[in-house]
Amino acid sequence: MLFERLITDFVTLFVIIDPIGLAPLFVALTRGASAAERKRICLRALTVAAFLLAAFGLAGEKLLEVIGIGMPAFRISGGILLFVIAFDMLFERRGERREKQSSDSPPDPSVFPLAMPLLAGPGALATMILLTSEKSGDPAGQAGVFLMMLAVLAVTFVLFRLGGIIERGLGHTGIVLVTRLFGVLLAALAIQFVLDGFFALGMLGSADVAG
Repeated sequence: MLFERLITDFVTLFVIIDPIGLAPLFVALTRGASAAERKRICLRALTVAAFLLAAFGLAGEKLLEVIGIGMPAFRISGGILLFVIAFDMLFERRGERREKQSSDSPPDPSVFPLAMPLLAGPGALATMILLTSEKSGDPAGQAGVFLMMLAVLAVTFVLFRLGGIIERGLGHTGIVLVTRLFGVLLAALAIQFVLDGFFALGMLGSADVAG
């Protein structure tokens, strides 16, 4: 029974965090970084994401209530921030900023947007709150949620570390293409975050917009 619950928690968090989908995006966001820089960015992003997910799993719902922030507002704000990154990726503004900055201080996407809102986004944070709250009074069950969260982030680390292989396989032209393609997908994801927020507020009839 416990094993089945652990598997369910792992699959739920895996789908929400989506490390497979984020691996090519990690390559795009760290384009031009050395292997050592990429490893530091990866570890920092995963560490921050783990802290945020654990914090929300432990006290997220109470924290939001205390400061007066609802999950709909959290989704909307995360979507807006994500859209800004998508815009930069589509129009190569990240590349322009890299050229203006010295090699001693390259842009660091580890905290934003990798850790938040991509790894520890509104959906993942809400999922941690949900999974831990439904196991209220069951310390072993709640510990299992945190263990599975760390397992998903471990898988994410492995996929992110393969980013250099992905980059070499795609080449410069392929990376530019992937960057812009994922910029489009990020923009769509950002809009979906915003729509989900408005839907939760009762301002829209449906969170999904059919084409």
